[in-house]
Amino acid sequence: MARIQPKILKGFRDYLPEVMVPRTRLLRRIAEVFERFGFEPLDTPSVEYAEILLGKAGPEAEKLFYRFNDQGGRDVALRYELTVSLARVIGQYKTDLVKPFKRYQMGPVWRAESPAKGRFREFWQCDVDIVGTDSLLADAECIAIDHAVMRALNVPNYLIRFNNRKVFRGLQARIGISDSETMNSIMRSVDKFDKVGENGVRKELEAIIGNGGFGEKGLETILEFLKLAEGTSDNSACIDALERFLGGTEMGRRGCAELREVLSSAQALGVPDDVLQIDPTIVRGLDYYTGTVFETFLKDAPQFGSVMSGGRYDGLIGIFSSEEVPAVGISVGIDRLIAALEELKLLPDARASAAVLVSVFGTETVNYSLKIAGDLRRAGINAELYLDPKAKLAKQLKYASRKGIPLVVIAGPEEEKDGSCSLRLMSNGEQMQVKIENLAQAVQDNYVDPDPNAATGRSWDWEFAEDMFDRVPAVGGVYLLRNAQHEVLKCGWAPYGKLAETIRDSVTGEQRTEVATFDWYEIRDDNLSQMLAQFINEKLQPKFG
Repeated sequence: MARIQPKILKGFRDYLPEVMVPRTRLLRRIAEVFERFGFEPLDTPSVEYAEILLGKAGPEAEKLFYRFNDQGGRDVALRYELTVSLARVIGQYKTDLVKPFKRYQMGPVWRAESPAKGRFREFWQCDVDIVGTDSLLADAECIAIDHAVMRALNVPNYLIRFNNRKVFRGLQARIGISDSETMNSIMRSVDKFDKVGENGVRKELEAIIGNGGFGEKGLETILEFLKLAEGTSDNSACIDALERFLGGTEMGRRGCAELREVLSSAQALGVPDDVLQIDPTIVRGLDYYTGTVFETFLKDAPQFGSVMSGGRYDGLIGIFSSEEVPAVGISVGIDRLIAALEELKLLPDARASAAVLVSVFGTETVNYSLKIAGDLRRAGINAELYLDPKAKLAKQLKYASRKGIPLVVIAGPEEEKDGSCSLRLMSNGEQMQVKIENLAQAVQDNYVDPDPNAATGRSWDWEFAEDMFDRVPAVGGVYLLRNAQHEVLKCGWAPYGKLAETIRDSVTGEQRTEVATFDWYEIRDDNLSQMLAQFINEKLQPKFG
């Protein structure tokens, strides 16, 4: 039998551990943000009936489907994206799902397009959607999720630029464009503004002149409209300018009113003004968007373009239902985001998931090593056991070094006799003698978690916490501050109306660096708050306070 050459198909990738470890940590942080907002995971089959997946796909998209007949002769295809599968779930389980249905989904999709740099035939999508409500609070919630994801990934400089498709429809009414397809073509051209600039958009619009009542005067009106937000960071002033420019068109008024409401709600949800920008050039190139649209850009890596985008798309999800289904959602550009974070050196550590390697000194002490590994794992520590009792210690240390495991437990016959072991720090070669009953604590004391925020789903520094406290409602009650290991750092009570002030005053400088999560419980009775805080302090025995 001829030897088979190991290789993969063009346009596909293997994810080796040094790539997969930070990728998995990043996805875990994002999922934790989604769940903090009350979203639940959904998964759907990779293969579905072709007629389902084709949905509203146009002829160009149909060419990119991996489509075939299975062994049963059924016409099937690999999923091209996640939204159509969501629409099928909504139609198939409409009486079983609680509305609004809040789901997130992460998984691979396939497109049979020509591979190029940054373009693959198999890639991941990460979507979060709210289905079944036309409330603009859902739109604001999506923008708040966008902001929270950026915070969870420790991205310092980013901008959420947003607009409303109804505003653009108001522009259509002002110019007098009668043909909706012409307007869709105009919006697709405007969507390229960041890539091609004003001159590039002008050239594309000039090619459309003459269609559907669109002429030279309309072209200049559009270009003037696109520059209304230039030179101002005042979002309210920008909306005022849009309203004046649209000349009182009904659709324009509705769009501007929705912009005001979404902006106000996003601010109330804690999204700072300096990361929000109303931008008339943001329209999203896909025709199915109907209201709010937004895109997120990294200020320190603008060459990567939008790393997260979304908007309201009422009507699309209802393709398998007898009624129109309102929906709004976000799509995270996972591969683009990872590339940008790698460029900015913000990607989670690629270090091995094990905190410690338990070496095996020989066959005579193998059971002692097994016990140590078992004890560490039961203590919640990621411990890898070296699996060859005959291997020399030098080989085991080299193994730990190559995998990036920072700690190694060494336990020979002498250590077994007195119930101890040596804990070696791979960073500098130092070793310490530790009793077995104290080993778990010693590992925790000497291990720097490469992804400390994943345990809690929060990743704010104290500056972010201060910003968050400013948005805590004027309430009173009990608060808990925890570290990344879920230990209670501080438990106390605050008089009514002084929660943020009390926390800020009670936590000192060094303690601030340890805070990973913040929980508070509103209680209107100050006496009850004091009693509950005292009870928690006695039961949980916090580290300080």
